[in-house]
Amino acid sequence: MYDIITFGSASQDIYVKSKKFFTAGNGICVPPGLKTEVDDLAIFSGGGGTNAAATFANQGFKVAYCGMVGQDPFGRLAVEELKKLKISCDLLKTTGKKSTNISFFLTYPGKDRTILVYRGASDELSRKDIPWAKIKKAKWFYLAPFGGRLASLTGILIDFAKKNGIKIALNPGYNQLTLPVKTLKEILQKIDILILNREEASLLTGIPPQKEKEIFKKIDGLVRGISIMTKGGDGVIVSDGQNLFSAKSLASSLGWKTVDATGAGDAFGSGFVSGFLKSKGDIEYSIQLAMANATFNMLKWGAKDGLLKKNQKWPKIGVLKEACGKEGLCQTKS
Repeated sequence: MYDIITFGSASQDIYVKSKKFFTAGNGICVPPGLKTEVDDLAIFSGGGGTNAAATFANQGFKVAYCGMVGQDPFGRLAVEELKKLKISCDLLKTTGKKSTNISFFLTYPGKDRTILVYRGASDELSRKDIPWAKIKKAKWFYLAPFGGRLASLTGILIDFAKKNGIKIALNPGYNQLTLPVKTLKEILQKIDILILNREEASLLTGIPPQKEKEIFKKIDGLVRGISIMTKGGDGVIVSDGQNLFSAKSLASSLGWKTVDATGAGDAFGSGFVSGFLKSKGDIEYSIQLAMANATFNMLKWGAKDGLLKKNQKWPKIGVLKEACGKEGLCQTKS
């Protein structure tokens, strides 16, 4: 029996740094018809499904990744790393139809990065590829962002989980948040933990991101379980239907300088669920572990290299706890 099975993408993240990149308007540019010097190149594994699995494995859980990679060198690298991290690959499938997912991170001095995404093999996973008999005894499903056609599996997996008594944590991406309204409302009523960032929460509710209180109140009303909204450098808000919890950014509080936000959302979401399982439902501890896991990950390049290990020491951020209804941000649930 697995403690947790993660679903989502597996990819290779390729970082390309060059002083020759320049901007024009809202775009990043390179001179046409010329070879452009690259100052640094680095390759890391990524993908929401495997990033989350790495956290769970690091925290000592029995975890499997259910997804698809290509029959290519990057796919073989992904499998090798999963095995090295002691993540089961028994549920992983390969395909010759498409190459393994790749993201190119173009970085340039004094500016933000630009990401080119190839959604390859991961989007080829279909209902028939999932070994349903092998996953029915898992304790938890963790659904990372699903891209493209993969989003259609969201409701199917959640219905299967509910039928088999499996708890569900959902960290949806754009394609899941833009599913038909009726489908989305049904999904949100069935999950145990919902993890969103502020921009995703704005997309879900149709409320501008500046109206934070209105956004969170609406989300909390849609979700029967725990609602989480991360706010980047401004911290996080969490509701369990009885109390409202909030915390500031750990990096900002300690004055730490982060270098790469890739995988920060995956690190926070999987860190929260790890803390929730380890503490048997202590929200404050779950927030603290999530915040530390995401922060330490952002201190290093790549989506997995900085993730906390099981016995690693880490600083705990202060968490404010208030009863629901006090600020009108959350709703009391039975």
